[in-house]
Amino acid sequence: MYSSTMDADQPLNEAAKAPPSRTEKGRCCGGFKTFLVALSFSFIAKAMSGTIMKSSITQIERRFDLSSSVVGIIDGSFEIGNLLVILFVSYFGSKLHRPRIIGIGCLIMGIGSIICALPHFFMGYYRYSKDIYINPSENSTSGLLTCFTNQSVLLNKTSPGIERKGLEKESESYAWLLVLMGNMLRGIGESPIQPLGISYLDDFSKKGDSSLHLGSLFAITMIGPILGLTLGSLFARMYVDFGYVDLSSIRITPKDSRWVGAWWLSFLSAGLFCIITSIPFFFLPKNLDKPQKERKGSAPLLKINEEKSQMTSPVDHRKNVTENLTGFFQSLKSILTNPLYVLYLLLSLVQASTHIAIVTYIFKYLEVQYDKSASESNLVIGAITLPCLASGMFIGGYIIKKFKFTLLGIAKFLFCLNILTFILYLLNFALFCENQSVAGLTLTYDGNNPVASHINVPLSDCNLNCNCDENQWEPVCGSNGITYMSPCLAGCKSSSGNKKPMEFYNCSCVEATGFQNKNISVKLGVCPRDDQCTRKFYIYNVVQILSFFTSSLGAASSIMLVFKNVQPELKSLAVGFHTLTIRTLGGILAPIYFGALIDRTCMKWSINSHGKQGSCRIYNSKLYGRPVSAP
Repeated sequence: MYSSTMDADQPLNEAAKAPPSRTEKGRCCGGFKTFLVALSFSFIAKAMSGTIMKSSITQIERRFDLSSSVVGIIDGSFEIGNLLVILFVSYFGSKLHRPRIIGIGCLIMGIGSIICALPHFFMGYYRYSKDIYINPSENSTSGLLTCFTNQSVLLNKTSPGIERKGLEKESESYAWLLVLMGNMLRGIGESPIQPLGISYLDDFSKKGDSSLHLGSLFAITMIGPILGLTLGSLFARMYVDFGYVDLSSIRITPKDSRWVGAWWLSFLSAGLFCIITSIPFFFLPKNLDKPQKERKGSAPLLKINEEKSQMTSPVDHRKNVTENLTGFFQSLKSILTNPLYVLYLLLSLVQASTHIAIVTYIFKYLEVQYDKSASESNLVIGAITLPCLASGMFIGGYIIKKFKFTLLGIAKFLFCLNILTFILYLLNFALFCENQSVAGLTLTYDGNNPVASHINVPLSDCNLNCNCDENQWEPVCGSNGITYMSPCLAGCKSSSGNKKPMEFYNCSCVEATGFQNKNISVKLGVCPRDDQCTRKFYIYNVVQILSFFTSSLGAASSIMLVFKNVQPELKSLAVGFHTLTIRTLGGILAPIYFGALIDRTCMKWSINSHGKQGSCRIYNSKLYGRPVSAP
């Protein structure tokens, strides 16, 4: 009987020792490779959509007539959505079908991006000037008011088109909330991609290959920002309502502070790409087959655990929950009473807040400080940041591995990098451009004297009797190099009509500056920056390349410093709490309060159809560079 039992067991043992068939091995490897490719595309999609949001900040601000602080709230809504579900997703997601949850996340992220673009389709046509109403059926625009002593009657009248437009905007004044909701959905959708994707990758990759796969994954992710900045630059050149209005009737150019590009196309593209990347995840299995020896080694342990779980009573379950909660709070107390960890956490928060603010508003900074269009800003940022960040992170990790730094060595290395980065940032204070000469903001209206404040600058004799609307912003550049807020405030009596570029003649305020020229005229648009500012822009690019490179060298060191400051069993909690603090106090709040500081540097606000403050038209260049010193 014993021999018969052995004979019966022998085929089973031989089957267990037999290597996996070619079909089973191919199915395992094929499934893993499919997951790796799908995860790579999902990482590209989330990086692409995030970059598009950052690069579209100024477009959204102008389209919805918002201040920088409100736009900061929209930007921070992504972190709010992410933090709402990240803990639940990280805990429960590992117990469910991880690929499908990642697919659902990509789908939600795509829907969120599309929702961000929805306001464009039910809002009216964009009006960049309150004295202009675009009628796509007539392909015409109303003329600009010039200096006439009897035009006060005209100023008190509003055309039926403008009245109708005002009624349309009444219901559209809160359309930006859809962008906020869409961005929050993006944050919710992105939450499962990284934690569940990396854990799934680590569980089913061959031993020793997970680090290689992770390195490749993060390297491929850099394609996302490249695609986002390229699309953002391309669509920023296109007028927001292209295809609906006669583009020959649009007087402004991409460099105008009122220009709004086709920002909605970027979000639609990102949304569709995210939805497409979600499809493969719904066809992947919950678990991939591991190699035979791994299953064999894990089977006895799994059986023992199952037997233990069956023997556990409900009382033991409640006791375990209580013990786990007690252990959690004791571990949290342990890291929060660690002075080195807390000190580094506070320093990281200050540094991260600065970096988040820079990433959020750097596109706008280039537009304001160096007179670059949104399209040019996207290209410049893409050319500067991406290569520097990628090379800096790689070289920084290599240096730590090569020299095998201890905790003290990592701290010294990171300290030197931060000092060097700080010195490079200080150089930016020498690279501010001078304020543009704008009559009524930096100069008197006759252009002869500077003003102490841009608030309530009195009219001059040259435009006192013109009955101009001082809230109007239709800038013109005089032949004397001074910008005037409107042809009327420049004292111009006549114009070239619809001829492009539009010119205005017989401008009394230009003549009042003592400009000796027969051509006393102005052209539509702000006067360009001088050559000195252009040279500073090139130096600024070099400084940014060096500062981005040095700061990225410390990326790996920062993570290692968190690891080595706490006990080994508290690593995960330390990193999680560190990330939670940075994203809550930095990712959500930093764009808001930096945006509020930027708003304080505005010299001219737009006035919407309800008579309320809209978006900023022109900033004080010097104060914008250092907003903390704004009055």
